[in-house]
Amino acid sequence: MGAGLVRARYLVYFQYLGTDFNGVAAVRGAQHAIGVQNYLEEAAERLNSVVPVKFTISSRTDAGVHALSNAAHLDVQRRSGLPPFSPEVLMEALNTHLRHPAIRVLQAFRVPSHFHARHAATSRTYLYRLVTGCRRPDQLPVFERNRCWALRADCLDVAAMREAAQHLLGTHDFRAFQSAGSPATSPVRTLRRASVSPDPAGSPFVLPEESRRLRFWSLEFESQSFLYRQVRRMTSVLVAVGLGALMPAQVKVILESQDPLGRHQSRVAPAHGLFLKAVLYEGFESTARRSQVTPDTQQGQGSRGTLGPAAGRSQLCTPPCITHGPRQAPASCQPGPAASPRLPGWAARGGAQETSASTGKRDTQTARGGFYWKSTPREPHPHLLGAQEQK
Repeated sequence: MGAGLVRARYLVYFQYLGTDFNGVAAVRGAQHAIGVQNYLEEAAERLNSVVPVKFTISSRTDAGVHALSNAAHLDVQRRSGLPPFSPEVLMEALNTHLRHPAIRVLQAFRVPSHFHARHAATSRTYLYRLVTGCRRPDQLPVFERNRCWALRADCLDVAAMREAAQHLLGTHDFRAFQSAGSPATSPVRTLRRASVSPDPAGSPFVLPEESRRLRFWSLEFESQSFLYRQVRRMTSVLVAVGLGALMPAQVKVILESQDPLGRHQSRVAPAHGLFLKAVLYEGFESTARRSQVTPDTQQGQGSRGTLGPAAGRSQLCTPPCITHGPRQAPASCQPGPAASPRLPGWAARGGAQETSASTGKRDTQTARGGFYWKSTPREPHPHLLGAQEQK
C-alpha cells in the first residue's frame, strides 16, 4: 500500500427480492444472467477506490431466493489525503448509485481488516413461507406471487410437521438433504432450531373475503451454515409430512439413510418461498456499540486490528443482530444518528442462514412475474465529488 493511502474495511447489510437475479453471487463473463453482487459492485465503482471494490458475500443464495438481511464485507482505499468514508456516507452512496430497485443497503459498519463476512458468521437463519388454500395460481394475490409456496391443500398437519422437525435438530450428517454440486467438504451440520408456525396476521395483501381460505405459515431454520439446497429439501420433506404423504418417523429414516439420491429427493421446495433472514457474528451485541479500533491499514502496523482505546484512530462499529419478518417494512427503518447505529424497531434476536450456492442457471419458475426497470443517469453522490476531482 502506498504511503498515505488508507484502506478501510466495512461490513454491510443488504436486502433484495431475488426474482430477477441469478442468485446473489456475481456472474462473470458475457452472460445474460446477472447477480445481486454485480449491481453492488457497479454501485461501488462510484466510490472511486484506488483498488476496485469487491464484495465478499456472507451467504450465497440461488436464483429466485430473497434476502431480508444478507451481509458482505468490502475494502475501500481512497487516494492520498482523503479520509475513509463514514459508514453512513458509504451506505447512502451505494443506495444512490444502485441501478436495480429490488436491492437496498440497510446499514454499514467499519470493521477490523481481518474480519471476514463469510467465515466469521456464527449463525444463519432461513425463513420459508407457505400458503394453504390456494387451489389455483390465480387465487394468490399478485403481491404475494414469487414470495411464498402456494399449496393446493386447505390445511397442514402442523403437529406432525413439528414432530418431524425434532428429528432434524442437533448435529447430523445431512447428505440426504444435500443437492449435487455442493462445495462443502463435510456434510455434517448442526441444526439449532427448526420451527413451524402460523402467521396470525396472515398477509396484508389478502382481501377480507379471502382471509378465511388463505392461511400463511412460516418455517424457520437456524444453523451456522447449511449444505447446498439443504433448507429447501428439509422444507419439502416437512411439507410432505404436513400433507400426510410422509409420517414424522420417516424423516428420521431419511436422515439416517445418508442417501442424497433417495426417493424423497424427487421434489425440492421452490426457491421463491425462501428468505435469508439474518446473519450473526460472535462478539457483536444486539445493541450495537461503538468501539475504538486501531486499524491495521495504517502504514507500518500488523495484520490485525486491536480493539480498545486508540486516541486519534478511526472508530469502528460492531453491527447489530438484524432480523425481521417478511411483512415488516424495512424501508421505514432508517439508521439513527451515529451514536445509535441500531435500526429502530428491529428485533434483537435473529440469525441468518446460508442459502444454497448459485447454480449459474436461470430458474424459469421464479423468473416469471418479475418486473423490469429502466435505468436513468444519476448525478454523483455529493460526498463523492471530492474523490472524483482527485482523478
